[in-house]
Amino acid sequence: MNFRNLAGLSVLMLLFLLPKQNMAQRAGIAVSEINSVSSFPIVEGGKASSIYIDEKDAEVVGIAAEAFKDDIQLLTGTTAKVLKSNPALSTYPIIIGTMGQSLYIDQLIKAGKINRASLSRKWETFSVSVIENPLKGIKRALVIAGSDRRGTAYGVFQLSRMLGVSPLCWWADVKPALKKSLYIKAAKPLVESPSVKYRGIFINDEDWGIQPWAAKMMDTDVKDIGPKTYTKIFELLLRLKANYIWPGMHPSTKAFYYYANNPVMADKYAIVLGSSHCEPMLRNNVFEWAENFEHEYGKKPGEWRYDLNKNEIANYWTDRVKQAKNYESVYTVGMRGIHDGSMPGPKNKNEKVKLLGEVITDQRTILSKNITKPVSSIPQIFCPYKEVLSLYQAGLKLPDDVTIVWADDNHGYIRQLSNPEEQKRSGGSGVYYHISYWGAPQDYLWLSSISPSLISYELTKAYQYKADRLWVINVGDIKPAEMETQFAMDLAWNVNQWKPENADKYAESWAAETFGAEFAKPIAEIKAVYYRLAQAAKPEHMASVNFADEQAEERLAAYEKIYNQAKKLNDQIPARLKDAYFELILYPVEGAMLMNQKILYAKKSLTLAANGDESALSYSKKSKASFDRIQLITKKYNEEIAGGKWNGMMSWKPRDLAVFKMPKVADSIVSKLSGAVEKTENKTIVQAAKYAEKSVPKGVTLQTLKGLGLGGDGISVYPFTFKPISENDLQNAAFAIYNVDFNTPGEHQIEVKCLPTQGVNNGIKVRYAISVNNDKPQIINISPASENNIWKQNVLQGYASGLTKHKINKTGKSTVKIYLLDPGLVINQLEIQ
Repeated sequence: MNFRNLAGLSVLMLLFLLPKQNMAQRAGIAVSEINSVSSFPIVEGGKASSIYIDEKDAEVVGIAAEAFKDDIQLLTGTTAKVLKSNPALSTYPIIIGTMGQSLYIDQLIKAGKINRASLSRKWETFSVSVIENPLKGIKRALVIAGSDRRGTAYGVFQLSRMLGVSPLCWWADVKPALKKSLYIKAAKPLVESPSVKYRGIFINDEDWGIQPWAAKMMDTDVKDIGPKTYTKIFELLLRLKANYIWPGMHPSTKAFYYYANNPVMADKYAIVLGSSHCEPMLRNNVFEWAENFEHEYGKKPGEWRYDLNKNEIANYWTDRVKQAKNYESVYTVGMRGIHDGSMPGPKNKNEKVKLLGEVITDQRTILSKNITKPVSSIPQIFCPYKEVLSLYQAGLKLPDDVTIVWADDNHGYIRQLSNPEEQKRSGGSGVYYHISYWGAPQDYLWLSSISPSLISYELTKAYQYKADRLWVINVGDIKPAEMETQFAMDLAWNVNQWKPENADKYAESWAAETFGAEFAKPIAEIKAVYYRLAQAAKPEHMASVNFADEQAEERLAAYEKIYNQAKKLNDQIPARLKDAYFELILYPVEGAMLMNQKILYAKKSLTLAANGDESALSYSKKSKASFDRIQLITKKYNEEIAGGKWNGMMSWKPRDLAVFKMPKVADSIVSKLSGAVEKTENKTIVQAAKYAEKSVPKGVTLQTLKGLGLGGDGISVYPFTFKPISENDLQNAAFAIYNVDFNTPGEHQIEVKCLPTQGVNNGIKVRYAISVNNDKPQIINISPASENNIWKQNVLQGYASGLTKHKINKTGKSTVKIYLLDPGLVINQLEIQ
């Protein structure tokens, strides 16, 4: 029948998942293998309902429809048809389309069966609905409608996810259980759009992972990250409801635009192209200026100095804008070094600020001359990363429509957010955030161990400071950061779904979706300990953090426990998910355990040997065995898992750093040396969340945050936007009270350990005040003035601390009162001695 004659439709739209709900059992939608009244049969009796799209709709809609067909095949073994050219509809059609581009969807809107206002002029909005009796002879239709091309694609992939296809189905080999039939029921309208406008990832530090893997397994013709690899990345982004990418740009990788099909594929998949903080105007300088300039222009480049070589640099930028103008892009403005360094030029800071302002003015002139719309409507970002932040703070004036993308300190703690005046800017702000990093004080490129709780705390804080325009996450090679990447994109889509107070529950929800409900809780328990241990020292940082003997033993025991749990659980995981379980759970847990064993056993062997203890050599052997085992499980990852699909992806020694090598161990026993054994000091540790009393002023709350910071829990004041409390106004501060027993009178020291966050605005500190038995409160700022040696130690050990001394006049119970004075302060532990 002709769809143009539709009449009498009613649209049922679904409500989305609350954090505690399973993907397939949302409010308003249910997926089942059993038919019931008003169910739509996606697959029934060995046949799949046909999928209908308008041939004039965006290309990504066709891509999504074909992917949905493949997902149905993956779920049921049944092949659906994708039909175009407005054919007659079947009895149970699946209709996919975009408002204004699909005849099917426009007819539904015209008939008043889809609320025009729910989609019109909305960004990336989608609806999924089951429509009863759309036409005579057509009993029921499943309709996925989008406000724009990406909205439609997101609706399709969200539906796949609800049916049981993980966004990581290809990237982590998450294979769904096979179903004989597949039905969906939908009720209650849903209209959903993202919290953050641009949401995406940065492929970075790819030299030891995704680049060699792509060269070997994907783009074998160019031996690089090329169109075949990016096609898989773009599909992943759509499945994650992301829309934005900073492509790989290290010296091992040629520029994204070097391969002509890369931007073509990005446009087909409706992915917005951007470039990193050191790649202005979509130009990859590492390759395109330093290496390929002569090939492109027939001459060697001049200096990378705008004050001395303005015309050549401007022409170089102009050529990329001409090439990219027909693609959806976000242009990075500003200038740094050719790679990750400061802008060459004047030494004087004021002169640098002046030159940087000139650069941005000229870049906007280039954009306005080559793109036929007002420059204020061309998406642009400025990222005050590393040394650029000090130039911005020194007075750089940005055009109001440029989005400021605030950066973290490379270790997960945002350096600065918009103040009240900056929040008024039309360009708004965003965040550049790391879950993988190469650089000072130490890399973390091997495993992924930044928790959802920390990601949520920092990004939710940013969102409350109006950073809602663009979030880009440095994900390294994507693997093994799949879960953390998925969390960040889930949060960017719906910032209220995983707030800091419930983000620790994400692992359980994710595990249920990925491996099944029966495995969710044990996997979540494993991940909770994994993240807690990594907070005190990431596996890559173990050589830089010292642990007392007792701490080391507790740490090793905890790792061994979760590894044994993970190994036991592996025996129960279905065969179809064995590869996924190894990639996502077993390898990182065992790898982290082995790294800790390697380092801590080596240190113990040296200590014991220095004391003449014969057991020293056995610990040397244990350290060496762990070192060897890391290589064996990595070899398995590359060569055996998924039939060798990931060969070249996983390196056990990125950059070949010393921490990955075999450490020095005892090879002989010497006579006992007095005092060589480390003594654990007599300390009382109080968890901040275990307070006896609390008091909060009107308008704020003192929140316990599980899974955040040292020891696993912390306390913080909400909302993040509360006004800092002055030292003379402590009566208006939130505080917590702890009852502590002191065994001896005299002077005692209290170390308060906090998450190493930084002030929310320039000039705002991260302070607490402490008083014992109502003595005069002492004010402590735990945020270092700059990224100095204190900051380096803080991010490695996972906490910043303040030390105060207090005179205790008598033994027994004393009252310790902690005031929380600044937004972004998280207190984890009190250590008393």
